[in-house]
Amino acid sequence: MTPVEILMPRPMPLLVQEKLDAEFVVHKLFEADDPDALLREVGAKVRGVAAMGGKMDAAFLAKVPNAEIIASFGVGYDHINTGDCLAAEVMVTHTPDVLTSEVADTALGLLLMTVRELGQAEKWLRDGKWTGEGPYPLTQATLQGRKLGIFGLGRIGKAIARRAEAFDLEVHYYGRNRQEDVDYPYHPTLKEMAAACDTLMVVAPGGASTQHAVNAEVLEALGPEGILINIGRGTVVDEEALISALEKGTIHGAGLDVFENEPNVPEKLMQLPRVTLLPHVGSASQATRNAMGQLVVDNLKSWFETGKAVTPVPEMG
Repeated sequence: MTPVEILMPRPMPLLVQEKLDAEFVVHKLFEADDPDALLREVGAKVRGVAAMGGKMDAAFLAKVPNAEIIASFGVGYDHINTGDCLAAEVMVTHTPDVLTSEVADTALGLLLMTVRELGQAEKWLRDGKWTGEGPYPLTQATLQGRKLGIFGLGRIGKAIARRAEAFDLEVHYYGRNRQEDVDYPYHPTLKEMAAACDTLMVVAPGGASTQHAVNAEVLEALGPEGILINIGRGTVVDEEALISALEKGTIHGAGLDVFENEPNVPEKLMQLPRVTLLPHVGSASQATRNAMGQLVVDNLKSWFETGKAVTPVPEMG
């Protein structure tokens, strides 16, 4: 049987590349001297796409007119226009579940780091200030007694909520719909939840519907004791409004693993004292990335062997 030809527009983890090379004819666009020329040459022969970021819409699909599936690495897929894919009858898959625990662990770690200023305290020690200037100043915030509002109570949001309960946090949530099988208090708007809580955990996906959902009004409602944590998508938070809120003391602090224009982080954010910043490491352990990569491979293999995907995105029904 002639091997199926697939396209890999961007570099992917070595595990993925090796396993796909063993199963398919892989056209690696990122290795081509002239990517456009390669795409013109092989585009019509491509039946699948192994994707790691990069915009994929009707214009992209026109270059691979016989593509049947886009297997995306990651749980978020806002870079893929699923409407265009549905119209072109192209399956879209992602890699949920296998990264849920890792991201939830990171979220709680980031929350602890932010509230207790652990990163700043470590720097104090490393810079010799403990011996030179004395103990690190008492943190003005504590995790004890906090009310955690989760924006996006999906798989990862629920995993964060379970961990938060172990820290005796009172959990609230906001999302597009109330979930009947969830006992946490539900709020019909993000602003109302922010007003009812003092800690806002953003787990929402990106896209037009959530663009700058966390804005100046929401931050104002969160209040001067407020802590914002974002491990969802950088576009969900209005960074200019966040910087202003932090500078004015509208909220107390913030912990961010994602940003609007990664890997570029505003200099003002890096200079603010009660802000903890991570370079988008939510799921970045070798074990989890291996599992995510395997799921990309499994989705492509399953599609071409059985006509079914293992983990289609919700829009694919």
